Amino acid sequence: MKNLVYIKGTNKGLVLQLDDQCSYTDLLKELQAKVSDPALEGSAEVQISLGNRYCTEAQIKEITEITQKNTELHVVGVKSDVLTVAECNQRVLEQQSETYVGIVRSGQVVKADGDLVVVGDVNPNGRIVAGGNIYVLGRLKGIAHAGANGNRDAVIAASWLEATHLQIDDMLEIMTDELTVLSEQPEMECAYLHKSGSIIIDRLQELRFLRPEISTFKGGS
Repeated sequence: MKNLVYIKGTNKGLVLQLDDQCSYTDLLKELQAKVSDPALEGSAEVQISLGNRYCTEAQIKEITEITQKNTELHVVGVKSDVLTVAECNQRVLEQQSETYVGIVRSGQVVKADGDLVVVGDVNPNGRIVAGGNIYVLGRLKGIAHAGANGNRDAVIAASWLEATHLQIDDMLEIMTDELTVLSEQPEMECAYLHKSGSIIIDRLQELRFLRPEISTFKGGS
């Protein structure tokens, strides 16, 4: 008989992987049996994985309540691989790019849901914000915030990287003298969020190795 609920232990607690092909009724029956099993001892935090099964908020609440009938289990999250319409629309927006031609002046804010290309300079106290990557074909002297919707893989690239503040996702870096000295001539550079959690500045040529997925060009030799 096929197991409909798989229980996996991790260093953070338990993961309940729910079968996404069976009927919802059968799934609840087995979930009830599994969480009531006396062999399941000790308190634990539980992450529930729905896989490709779409569940309404009411069904997620029901699954959570059944799991927590075992008072030793505390559900800390429910993960689904199914995208909602809103999430799908947001991803489409984030994959698009917008181009701004002109100078971003002091006090001005330019925003884009996806990638942002600025053909011109960003003056001190000018601010550019993008859900995706930022590319400045000019002098970036102001404030740049890439990955504003939670994209930690976003990058900031500029012909002249002289920004006062760089931010990727929620990580903010104030460009001190120590950072700007990385390059005597701040030309053709990019900034990215290292796995250590720090914003790193590198040569623009390294971007193809740092973020190979950025390139979508097909063909050529």
